[in-house]
Amino acid sequence: ARVFYTEKDLLHAIEAKKIAEGDVVVLPFQGPAGAPGMPEMLTPTDAIKGAGYKKVALITDGRFSGATTGPCIGHVEMEAYNGGAIGAIRDGDTIVIDIPNRTLNVKLSKAEIKKRLKATQTPVRDLTPLLESYRKKFTGVNCYGQ
Repeated sequence: ARVFYTEKDLLHAIEAKKIAEGDVVVLPFQGPAGAPGMPEMLTPTDAIKGAGYKKVALITDGRFSGATTGPCIGHVEMEAYNGGAIGAIRDGDTIVIDIPNRTLNVKLSKAEIKKRLKATQTPVRDLTPLLESYRKKFTGVNCYGQ
């Protein structure tokens, strides 16, 4: 896994050729609470494709439109902002994507995921009062039926 916490950091890595074929790029904290307004992830997928990568996957709790191509998995639930396992993934972790069986797994124990999530720092976003209110509607008991 190669983990980036902002779209900007991922785009810089692609431009600098710091992504290798076979990498699984993870972009957490892009869901409705982590990135209120839930920005569309077309720019990262276009950048991966435009750089000529054929074997780079993208996993995010953000959203995709119908224009996305390649091995991209979005809308991962629970999102990182709300304690989802995608927030525990770190550079170097092994991720297994099994499309025929429709499974996505990171090779970590439940104890390691829990430990990492406790230590995870949520990226700071400069939000307007309206977006802060929106974020609250997508956290905890208000979301995921919890």
